[in-house]
This record gives sequence, C-alpha cells and structure tokens, in this order.
Amino acid sequence: MPKTYSDGAPRQAGRATLHGPTMGTRWSATLDADPALDLQALQRDLADAVQQVDAQMSPWKPDSDLVRLNRAAVDAWVALPAEMLQVLQAALQIERSSAGAFDIGVGALVDAWGFGATRDVPDAAAIRAARAARRPATHAVLELNLAAGRARKHAPLQIDLCGIAKGYAVDRMAEALQRHGARHALAALDGELRAVGAQANGEPWAVALERPEPGRRTVHGVIELQDLAVATSGDYRRFVRVGDLQLAHTIDARRGAPLDNTVASVSVLATSCMHADAWATALLVAGPGESFVLAQRHRLEALWLLRRGGTLVELGLGRFAAAAVAGSFADPAAR
Repeated sequence: MPKTYSDGAPRQAGRATLHGPTMGTRWSATLDADPALDLQALQRDLADAVQQVDAQMSPWKPDSDLVRLNRAAVDAWVALPAEMLQVLQAALQIERSSAGAFDIGVGALVDAWGFGATRDVPDAAAIRAARAARRPATHAVLELNLAAGRARKHAPLQIDLCGIAKGYAVDRMAEALQRHGARHALAALDGELRAVGAQANGEPWAVALERPEPGRRTVHGVIELQDLAVATSGDYRRFVRVGDLQLAHTIDARRGAPLDNTVASVSVLATSCMHADAWATALLVAGPGESFVLAQRHRLEALWLLRRGGTLVELGLGRFAAAAVAGSFADPAAR
C-alpha cells in the first residue's frame, strides 16, 4: 500500500501519496519518489499551486481575480495575473472551435439555475432575466491584452471558469512535480488527472473511469496514462432536483438551460489537462451527434458513455476506439 503523507510528513523513498483540500474537493499526487526528493517541500508547492488557481479563478471567493473582473464596469481594463489570462485565452479559443458548446460567459445562468455562489436552487425570475439578456458570443465581448496583463468586457458579462480551472490546476501540479524532479507521478483533482511519465517500473498509470451513476462511485473501466492527461465531464455527480426533473450542473449557453441530451459522460485525452477539461465539457454540452463531428474535426481522443434504453453504450475515438464496445459505432447523429 502507498504511504500517505500530509503536511509535516517526513521524507521517505518509494511510493508516496500527497494530498490536501481545495475547491470544495481534494487534490492528490501519487509518485514513485527518489530518496533525495523533499516531500515536505513538494507538499507545500503542490498545495500552493492549486490554492493559487482557486484564489484567482473561484466564483465563490469575493476577492478572487475572477470576481473582480465580473464586477468591473463595461470597457474598464482590469489587471489580471498571467495564469488567469492564459486560461481565459484557452477558453475563448475552445469556444470558437466548439461553436459555443464551451462558453465561459454562462455565469449569470449558472447562478440563476442554482449552481453558483448566489443560490443553491433555481430561481425562475433570475432564469428569465439571464435568458432575456441577449449578448454576443463571449469571445466577441471579452478582450484580452496579454502583453499588458489585463482584460476588459465590451458588454455586461459574468464569467464562470469551473469548466476549465480544475484542469489547469492539475497542469500546475504537474509543473510543480517536474520542478522538484519527480519523473514518475500522477496528479489528480476530481475527474481531472495528468501523468508525469510512467510508473517507476515502466508501466503506465492505471486510472479508473467512473461509471455515471448518481450517488454511487463504481468503476466502468480503466485508462492507462503516460505523459498524458484525461478529464471527464458528466451529468451525474452534481445536480439539483426540480419536481421529478434532475437538472445537471453543466449549462448549455445556447439554450440558456442545463444540458439535456443522452450523453452521460465524456472523457477526453490531451497533453494538457486544461484542454482536456474544457473539451470534455464542450462535447458533453454538444450532444452525441454534434460532439462526435467536433471531436473528429479537431482530432480529439474521446470516449462517450451514452444512455440508451436503460443501458450505457460506449462510443470512442482515437485510443478510446479500440476499447469501445463492439457495435456502438453506428452513426451517432442518428441516435
């Protein structure tokens, strides 16, 4: 069994697992540690990496850089840290590439439907107001000046980075591991993971793919990672109930409502966990037909779990294609 270390842990060679709280969940890093590696210093740097992302990009922290940007007046420049500008730039690029399936400009809708910092149940009046506030695409109204380290909105806009920030935090963890000389490690935060190399024995890291069942944590399959990231988005882990309806927390900006399709979950492989995270959200929102076309166009490696008549059907691209269940490759647009 791996030895678990927390703050103040002694240095020890061999398999180690470091962990801590962040963003309402926990981060962890499993590594085959060299005896010379200072696990105490690594623990601190990993915690600092994820906490910095939270401090900058949390919609729940009133002093975060994201909240400052959301509260700023239209056309007013707002100084932002380079890390957040990097995330915003990636988010806008994926918004364009996904035809709006991924959209960080959904903050008002997230709050109105009960998934944000303002309320925990849907508010009909707030929903009507958010849906009535017609606006251009987010990439058309959010201007970034990377050289000057600032951004501004050209129309009222409430940004939500929950579909990309955790993936970016995992990338920051991977960077911290590499700075400390870790060559065999797995960084994780919720459903986002990134492998730094393979295990010390040369085997890739085996990662469980969760079965999309509300209220349960069971394994659907296993993914092997080596110098690669994976992120999974689904409709089953966080939701609110309204009467007999179960509303998933992911918002489809194009409909102004929580997603409503037959995709239970999507997992995406990429070298960057930030990109895997955002694309998993985009493909979940786009639905089975459009998302398959998007993934093919952008050469994504993805695995869909689709709900069909009370069962789960797999559909895979790239390295996921060989693992998908035989017979699940009929035209997804017809499903």
